[in-house]
Amino acid sequence: MRLRARVAAAAVLATLAGCALPHDTPRLTQQLDAPFVPTEDAAVAVMLREARVGPGDVVYDLGSGDGRIVIAAAKDFGARGVGIELDPALIRQSQDAAVRAGVTDRTTFVWKDIFEADLSPATVVTVYLFPEVNERLLPKFRRELRPGTRVVSHQYAIGDWKPARSLLIQGPSRSHTLLFWTVPERWN
Repeated sequence: MRLRARVAAAAVLATLAGCALPHDTPRLTQQLDAPFVPTEDAAVAVMLREARVGPGDVVYDLGSGDGRIVIAAAKDFGARGVGIELDPALIRQSQDAAVRAGVTDRTTFVWKDIFEADLSPATVVTVYLFPEVNERLLPKFRRELRPGTRVVSHQYAIGDWKPARSLLIQGPSRSHTLLFWTVPERWN
C-alpha cells in the first residue's frame, strides 16, 4: 500500500475508532511496516519481572499495540505505563482495555511516531520491533535514556548494543527470546 493511502487509512481508522487525530500528525516511519504481533502474556510477565519493574517505575512500550505490556506494568507491578503507538485503532483498543483493567490512572497511550516521542521520563523501555527499527532506535536511546534505565527487547537485538543477558522462554504457542540491557553511566 502506498504511503499516502496508509495515511488516509490511518485517518479513517482513527475516526471510526473515536480517536481524535492530533494536529501534529506523526511522521510515518518503518513502524507502519511492522505488523502488530502481540507478545504472549507469559512473555510479558517475564519481561517485566526480569526488568525489576516496581511502583516507582515509568514503563514505556514502543509500538505498544493493544497495550498489554503497559497495562500489565500498571496492574501487576504498580508502575506507571506509557504506550507509544502509530495505529489509532490500537490506541483506542488499549484505552478500552485500560478501563476494563481499572488502570487508567496509571496508563497513558499516545498516538505518535516512536522516533518523535520523548523517552527521557522512562525508567524501563520495552520493544518488540524489527531489528532494523531497533537499530535506528539506538542513537535515540543514547541521547534520551538516563543511566540505569532498563531496556527489554522481545526477540531482536538493538543494533550492536550487547545485551547484559538474555532468556529463552517457552510460551503457550511458541518460544520467546528476551534481551535485557541497563543504560550505562557512559556509553562507549
